[in-house]
Amino acid sequence: MSAVIMDGKALAAKIKDHVREQVEKMDRKPGLAVVLVGENPASKVYVNGKKKDCSQCGIYSEEYVLPGETTQEELLDLIGALNQREDIDGLLVQFPLPGHLDGKAVELAIRPDKDVDCVHPANMGYLMMGEETLWPCTPAGVMRLLSEYEIDPSGKRCVVVGRSNIVGKPQAMLMLWGDATVTVCHTKTPDLAAECRQADILVSAAGHTGLVTGDMIKPGAVVVDVAVNRNTEGKLCGDVVFEEALEKVSYITPVPGGVGPVTRAMLMENTLRAARRHGK
Repeated sequence: MSAVIMDGKALAAKIKDHVREQVEKMDRKPGLAVVLVGENPASKVYVNGKKKDCSQCGIYSEEYVLPGETTQEELLDLIGALNQREDIDGLLVQFPLPGHLDGKAVELAIRPDKDVDCVHPANMGYLMMGEETLWPCTPAGVMRLLSEYEIDPSGKRCVVVGRSNIVGKPQAMLMLWGDATVTVCHTKTPDLAAECRQADILVSAAGHTGLVTGDMIKPGAVVVDVAVNRNTEGKLCGDVVFEEALEKVSYITPVPGGVGPVTRAMLMENTLRAARRHGK
């Protein structure tokens, strides 16, 4: 049986259509504020994409592009002001921040009920305990992709490659809540290939081009490639050697066009959820 390439663009359009339908029924529209500090070109692309998504979904949006020399106090003052505004339901600060800024302090400053990318420790704690909270967008997008293709993690062996706070760790937790048996691999894992070969569902979020080769994949596995890298030719690619994996897997996400579009769509859904919690 040939592998199914999971279409993230189609799913993202479906999610955004649903969000737009819900927003049209609301008297007060959800609002999202995105804050970008500095001149990171990749971050600018992401921010522009989020602005476009908001327009498509009928969500009110504001964008704050601050100079790279912005001080900690200035950034925290802006976050504090946005926290207090009733028309802003979601608040997202684009990382990475310039080196002189304290990212932890910024995460703590965002009001948990407006934390639409689940970076506040309170929301991460709720996620750990399995309590209702706003899920981080990328791991939530992975779970939505699996659901869309009727792939049930329950009873499956899942291997997550990468242990970041924004993807690897929360992804492992969501898989656990989906009743998978989860292994998290990282730079100190002694035999990554052997661990990957055990996976019924393999999620790679390490950010290293060519890290997962075809011989590291169990026949029939589901492979979700979260990473967005550039190869030596400058083309976008993930961690997984796609052509090699395609010969082994049952399902696989492409890069680009896989997890990325769904991540952006989940931000729209989280903003809608936050607005509903605020009584809109």
